[in-house]
Amino acid sequence: MTEGKDQYGRPPARDPEPLPGTAFDGHCHLDLLPGPLTDVLARAAAAGISRVITVGCDLPSSYWAVTCAADHPEVGAAVAIHPNETSRVAATPAERDAVLAEIAELAALPRVLAVGETGLDYYWDDAPAKLQQEWFRAHIAIAKQAGKPLMIHDRDAHQDVLDILAAEGPPEQVIFHCFSGDAAMAARCAEAGYVLSFAGTLTFANAAQLREAAAVIPAELALVETDAPFLTPVPNRGKSNSPAQVAHTLRALAAIKELDVAELCAIIEATGERVFGPWPAPGPASRSA
Repeated sequence: MTEGKDQYGRPPARDPEPLPGTAFDGHCHLDLLPGPLTDVLARAAAAGISRVITVGCDLPSSYWAVTCAADHPEVGAAVAIHPNETSRVAATPAERDAVLAEIAELAALPRVLAVGETGLDYYWDDAPAKLQQEWFRAHIAIAKQAGKPLMIHDRDAHQDVLDILAAEGPPEQVIFHCFSGDAAMAARCAEAGYVLSFAGTLTFANAAQLREAAAVIPAELALVETDAPFLTPVPNRGKSNSPAQVAHTLRALAAIKELDVAELCAIIEATGERVFGPWPAPGPASRSA
């Protein structure tokens, strides 16, 4: 990796102007970011992003997220097997059950704030749809058993995601990570009480449909995220993403909702506590993690 650049060769983005209140990055992958983690978190804090949820996509990254959250009080973890990983992590039903048992054990830990990211991805041809759906159902059950929010990855699979949630019975809290649907999809999610988390895509010039979706839901059902190192928001597209950059997405959402930025910060903080519960006290995750 070139000094100062991320794994994709992108230079770091310029830090945003600090927010007038605190907020949090509801979804990122700290394990994929370049540079010392303490620097990443300090830059986020300087921008007003006081907390970060780092998300696992397989067993190693889920364990990493748990350890990171144990070591850094401003970090919470989410654990799951990403739909695109489902065909790689287990070759037999017995192996699948063993992997899911480990995810369930991690999900019960106090510094694990959500089960995710799980869901369906029909854009990439990484795993058969039926296999993804089986794993998604299993993650729904884990989230309900642990009493944790379900953090959904939904790409080109809107109807199947909604149908499976309805058939299985959703957990009390459901978050659509990096929401990508239109206004009609957003309205259906809002009617069900699901929370929509908006990433840097909300700021893209070609994302008018996404901004229409953000406009139709109550502000209390919205969160913001980076999905760092991916989806860097305007004005830093083409540069490396990090939790500090969620400030740009929050400002864009405030403009769409015609809210003062400080007011939206307060709403997002309140939504975070309602969805994830009070931020856990510092301490070890567990003896095994």
